[in-house]
Amino acid sequence: MKANKLWKKVAGMGLVLMLSATALAGCGGGSTAEGGAKSTPAGTGTLAKIKERDKFVVGVKYDLNLFGLKDPATGNVEGFDIDIAKAIAKKVLGDENKIELKEVTSKTRIPMLKNGEIDAIIATMTITEDRKKEVDFSDVYFLAGQSFLVKKDSSINGLKDMQKGMKIVTAKGSTSAKNIRASAPDVEVLEFENYAEAFTALKAGQGDALTTDNALLYGMAKQDPNYRVTEETFTEEPYGIAISKGDAEFVKTVNDLLKEMKENGEYDKIYEKWIGTKPKK
Repeated sequence: MKANKLWKKVAGMGLVLMLSATALAGCGGGSTAEGGAKSTPAGTGTLAKIKERDKFVVGVKYDLNLFGLKDPATGNVEGFDIDIAKAIAKKVLGDENKIELKEVTSKTRIPMLKNGEIDAIIATMTITEDRKKEVDFSDVYFLAGQSFLVKKDSSINGLKDMQKGMKIVTAKGSTSAKNIRASAPDVEVLEFENYAEAFTALKAGQGDALTTDNALLYGMAKQDPNYRVTEETFTEEPYGIAISKGDAEFVKTVNDLLKEMKENGEYDKIYEKWIGTKPKK
């Protein structure tokens, strides 16, 4: 008799635990997205934060001519990425000037997004499978390819000219460093905090070439006509806007805008303004 009562008590406790677990699962913080990351419920993510503060806080480069370059005289940061950021601010807040730009580097940009310092990264960031584990990306907003910046009289014209003992400079945390090590394992790769420092090192004779995406190299060559960009590219570098993992609502907002800009010609105008040619269709 006592054993029967004990069994009923244990069974009852098990039922309570099962019901509690079901209730907790039903009111959990968002559904689970692909890869195990929780998706952000609509109305609680990046879009809501931007609207509440009435400002879009975006991580951009300050040292890349054509994409994000700070003018020391005025303090203004200008470039392709900045104009894309302004377009997002205009769509979400109705005013392209409601943005706050924060400087990021290849090394700091993902940590700054993950700890909430910025709402998005628009900083010539290549979409990769490894990065997709940490952030979500918009559709491709710019397609570049990795190449080399060399002195005008250099014999280097592409990857085939990379020889053992050569020193190639680039930025820390970039896909460029990884790509050149894989493609030219005999060269020595020197990494600097950012591309401005890498370019300074190249001009000081610390390297034979600087490698990164050709779109960025064109900006450097524009700054100093003693340097040229090699025509050959040996990778495809699709740039995406990085957004907090699981924030499908804001990804959709950005993708809808990019589609709209490409359809109404606004994207082509920005591209031609900074790159000098119309984008390839």
